[in-house]
Amino acid sequence: MIEVLAKLGRGPVFLAGEVLECVITFTNPLSASSTSASSEMLAWASAQIHCQFHASENRVALPPSDGSKHDVQAENETVFVPNRGERGQCILSTPPKILFCDLRLDPGESKSYSYCETLPVDGPPSFRGQSVKYVYKLTIGCQRVNSPIKLLRVPFRVLVLHGKAMHCPPCTCGPGAPCPADSLAFFPGLKDYQFPQDEAVAPSNPFLEEEEGLKKDSRLADLATELLMVATSRRSLHLYNISNTRGKVGTFCIFKTVYKIGEDVIGTFNFSEGDIPCLQFSVSLQTEESIQEEFQRRRGQPVSFTVHARHQESCLHTAQSSFSLPIPLSSTPGFTTNIVSLKWRLHFEFVTSGESAGTCLVRGSQSEAVTWTGVEQMEVDTFSWDLPIKVLPTNPILASYVSQFSSTNSITI
Repeated sequence: MIEVLAKLGRGPVFLAGEVLECVITFTNPLSASSTSASSEMLAWASAQIHCQFHASENRVALPPSDGSKHDVQAENETVFVPNRGERGQCILSTPPKILFCDLRLDPGESKSYSYCETLPVDGPPSFRGQSVKYVYKLTIGCQRVNSPIKLLRVPFRVLVLHGKAMHCPPCTCGPGAPCPADSLAFFPGLKDYQFPQDEAVAPSNPFLEEEEGLKKDSRLADLATELLMVATSRRSLHLYNISNTRGKVGTFCIFKTVYKIGEDVIGTFNFSEGDIPCLQFSVSLQTEESIQEEFQRRRGQPVSFTVHARHQESCLHTAQSSFSLPIPLSSTPGFTTNIVSLKWRLHFEFVTSGESAGTCLVRGSQSEAVTWTGVEQMEVDTFSWDLPIKVLPTNPILASYVSQFSSTNSITI
């Protein structure tokens, strides 16, 4: 018996373009109950990253798959097929890497191997929607001599950056030096960014040796996180008039429309200058999942909406009000592929009175102590409004804290 343990050292969430590192340990356990122990032998072990795509047959019409692509591992048990038995299609995979050949482990002995691979920047993000799913996994295959292949799958989450280049405040990089914000576009530009040649200004430790490739990959992740912070920290007052066919209801104020997952969307209402009384409002934080027209099962197929947070409030005779809606760290930032598009929005619903504010109350007594009570019936109007917002990824370490995936996975063979 051999125990195989795979551990993602930094957590199960990564940005596309980062290096995924997994330490894989093979152990021949020494059982206290066993009377005799013997050495164990593994013929080989290999590892590979792949992304599985699954679509709902009721919502997505995919072109017919190539029937010639069958599971070769069913015929030849020495062939490593990481997605064997998985649902859907494998739309992305990295080259397989051999960890070892002919490994012998004595009782109580263990050996560890480090697997490193750069996550492709041209793939989709991890996503589980109503119509499609994109799931990333690291699959480790190992085989005993004259035995079938055993697979250990390590699921993880990938966040993808999209959008135009984001510019920083006045540049201080110096004449002729490339500026990260001016020349850096979120993927694929991030991976191709050329760092300044003058590294003397960067802190360094002369007692540590670091490979240039790993150093660059680390700086890519840090740079992406820094630019995300710059992009989502800008504040600019946005004012919107809320009106229906009968007149003005109030104004809505929001200070930014670009957020990271994990942030709170905060907005305020001012009903004091409205001509039409607002009885109740609700605000929903939603994602809009739409299938590209050429892949829709039916023409004019409606989009799918998912509510992530909601605030509802009665506001008759309220001059000002506000709301705060958290963007879950487990949610997927906006993205677009050739099949599906995911967008974020704020969905507002207002219930207004068909009468003036003064008629919303009635006098209940003619004595000196006057009591005002609400009317039993009231004519109302309802209308809705949608405000698009942008939601970007956050630091993958923060997203790891709420991930449903474990950093450690194991099997026994």
